[in-house]
Amino acid sequence: MSAIHPTAPADAYTPVPLLQGKVIVISGVGPGLGHALATEAARMGATLILAARTEQRLKHLAEEIRQLGAEATTITADITDEQQRTHLAEHALHAYGRIDCLINNAFAIPPMHPITQIELDDLRKVNETNVFAPLRLSTLFADALETTRGSIIMLNSCVAYSSQPEYSGYKLSKGTLAHLASSLATELGPRGIRVNSIAPSYVYEDINKAYFDWLAGQAGVDHAEIYRRKAEPTDLKRLAGPEEVARATLFLASDLATAITGQMLTVDCGEFHR
Repeated sequence: MSAIHPTAPADAYTPVPLLQGKVIVISGVGPGLGHALATEAARMGATLILAARTEQRLKHLAEEIRQLGAEATTITADITDEQQRTHLAEHALHAYGRIDCLINNAFAIPPMHPITQIELDDLRKVNETNVFAPLRLSTLFADALETTRGSIIMLNSCVAYSSQPEYSGYKLSKGTLAHLASSLATELGPRGIRVNSIAPSYVYEDINKAYFDWLAGQAGVDHAEIYRRKAEPTDLKRLAGPEEVARATLFLASDLATAITGQMLTVDCGEFHR
């Protein structure tokens, strides 16, 4: 990959305490972006409440957060289950007595077929994670967020701007999530709660790296060539790393963004101009 720059220069960013004193809930913590959201928030001084289905993964990440000098509480939960969502909200508030930001990061991807060829049950299952869980979690955390004049952030995707048939099922759920965020911003705004979205394109992390390997095998080329093709439409001729997407997301959680709501920030190295 000598002709491209897969990540930003290592010395281009120095953490600052933008989130000192804030308690942030992150749902769907996993590898890639979920991990980056947690560690970057910790570097900015936040206290973390981490939620996911896999207990062992949560334990490892919490230990990493503590090594960074921040506090972390873990809650094992399947956010598609109402009882477990309620448990998450109650225990999160009990842990530190306040919530300043809810980041709805969990996502699911349906079969990559044209939308007329996807089974309705598959679409329903994806929307349980991508739409209904963020709605219910936002509702359950609203009272706590009103107290702190906090915010909600939806992890969306630049797939909302694409029309490739193989992405159509995912676009259906992410487009719906964008409308949900807009509606929540209007409904919750009078209570002092901001609601925004982040839309990354391809994030250059483990899941997409594996996908690029698969595409390379299918096309009979190497990984670097697939990377080049995916980066070519961007102004910067590279893909964003998970830490870069996380930092843009966390800006919206900070006091630098207190007048920003109802927006979707595209983080894609200039692929789409919105």
